Amino acid sequence: MADSYFYKDDQDVLNCCTKYLARFNTDPRHSYDPNAPLSPRERIAEAWRFPVIGTYGGGAPGISASQTEEYNEVIFVYVGADEQSPSSVSVIGTFETLYKPIPMRRALFEGEPSRYFSVCYAVPQGQVHRYRFIVDNAYPVNDPINPQEVTLDNGAVWSRFFTDAFTSPLVTEMWELELLYRLSAEILPFQTADDTNFLARFYDYLDRATKESIYANVYRMDDSVGEVNFIDNILAREERQHLTDYKICLRTIDRILRQRNPYTEPSKMSRDYYFDLYNDMATNQVAGWDYSVYSSPQYFLYLLRRHIVTGAFCHPKYGGNAGAASWAYLEERYTSTPKPGQSPVTLFDWRRSQERPLGLNKEYLG
Repeated sequence: MADSYFYKDDQDVLNCCTKYLARFNTDPRHSYDPNAPLSPRERIAEAWRFPVIGTYGGGAPGISASQTEEYNEVIFVYVGADEQSPSSVSVIGTFETLYKPIPMRRALFEGEPSRYFSVCYAVPQGQVHRYRFIVDNAYPVNDPINPQEVTLDNGAVWSRFFTDAFTSPLVTEMWELELLYRLSAEILPFQTADDTNFLARFYDYLDRATKESIYANVYRMDDSVGEVNFIDNILAREERQHLTDYKICLRTIDRILRQRNPYTEPSKMSRDYYFDLYNDMATNQVAGWDYSVYSSPQYFLYLLRRHIVTGAFCHPKYGGNAGAASWAYLEERYTSTPKPGQSPVTLFDWRRSQERPLGLNKEYLG
């Protein structure tokens, strides 16, 4: 098979870099770990945006036009020093054979070499990979921009990225996922008999081919629509500054629920325990909460609600709203009652605006 890498137009690469990487100030923009020494990436605004994960619109010689909807384009960017930029940069990773360096090209600005090196690779959606850069043929180094890293069984640390619609846990443990499923189940609007019936039909009564195409590798629990997977994804990337909030508060909630009912696992407790907990958190008065460790259970409840609702109704490429189940829920919920001889009309015709294969729009690329 032909190579799946290609090069973007220099202007496109520079446009990606300008807002986030062109800043010369050395003061930090953020710190993911206030107790650790500042790293160069702390002065980069939204370092999680790199490598750039975007919609694949063609360009890789090894991928046919009929396969474009199954891929993301991943733009790797390496920033050289202004005083002495490297003469060559390449990238290795599990998206390709690890022994094969992929050469990166220096972008030109008004005909002059810039300090930015880049290459674009077409990677299937729903995957996670590790990678490193090789600078001037020296020993491979991790991405100095991307804060995502993964530690292997042998202790080696690599840079990591994942593509759209990834559905396996990245930063949460199984007991945390189970607790999050219960916490989200009592917040989302899928608890009435009609709504539960709709989701059951949407998930369980589809033909096998449809399930395999839109629910491949999706782990469903109770009436989840992927909101917990969405939370795990954003805690690994866009909102990893809140990962500590979740680690502390989920441990605290698990302990409190076990104190209130020592005979049942928190994930199997009745809804009443969760409703009581929500009410206590909303008033910021939770018996047994260690306020010296986390001062505001009310804030975490607001954070959790925002993430759950966003994850349930977001575009499925962000890891939530699996198979557009929530959009289908809104489509059926807001469908008008037809007059005799007329077909029902929905007020939420989401398929018209969404790209294929999820929707019907042939122009929008996502």
